[in-house]
Amino acid sequence: MHRVFAFVLLLATVAFVLAPYYTPSFSGFDPDRFPVRIENPAVQPAPYAFSIWGVIYVWLILHAGFGLWKRGDDPIWHRVRLPLTVAVVLGTVWLAIATSSPIWATEVIWVMAVASLAAFLIAPTEPDRWLLSAPIAMFAGWLTAAASVSTGILLAGYGVMGDTTSALVILGAVLILALVMQSQKPRMPVYGLTIVWALVGVIVTNWPGNALVAGAAAAGAALMLLATAVFWQRG
Repeated sequence: MHRVFAFVLLLATVAFVLAPYYTPSFSGFDPDRFPVRIENPAVQPAPYAFSIWGVIYVWLILHAGFGLWKRGDDPIWHRVRLPLTVAVVLGTVWLAIATSSPIWATEVIWVMAVASLAAFLIAPTEPDRWLLSAPIAMFAGWLTAAASVSTGILLAGYGVMGDTTSALVILGAVLILALVMQSQKPRMPVYGLTIVWALVGVIVTNWPGNALVAGAAAAGAALMLLATAVFWQRG
């Protein structure tokens, strides 16, 4: 039965990786779908930052493939598969949802984030560090950032907060969440480094036009990097 779940995860992961090829192109929420039109939300990382998806896709395929081939009956790997499968299955339809409904897309990506974080916390750092824990850490880290960014865009787009205020609130919230998660897995710094990658993307988006948000993102990135190093040493 464990091998069946391993096979399902591999199929779901392949579908997830191929999703951008059979769903509408997506480069961010359409500003026209919001009452308050914001062309370049302050909370959103620069476009180059999204290239991390290429690494995530390859790593998740390697994870699922190796898991079926060499760890199909391993109970440790098996415990990770249910939440990870939930995340990647929802990921296959997320792009289609995002092009039509930012609100639904935000709700779905939070479910993805929670599921991936559950998998991240369940997966032991050793053994199989680079094929079990690390790819899930990067996936969970990026979804932590992406779900938070999506929430920030909604807050600004629906006029709950201004663009800058929304970005600052979300930066604080994502940093707190990320620090808590990283503290639970101190010997897996890939999660924290992924958060740093996202925060650097926010710096690039906002500098020099919005120095307040850029500075907050820089401070957050520095704190996350320092905390990740400290957790590693104490882990």
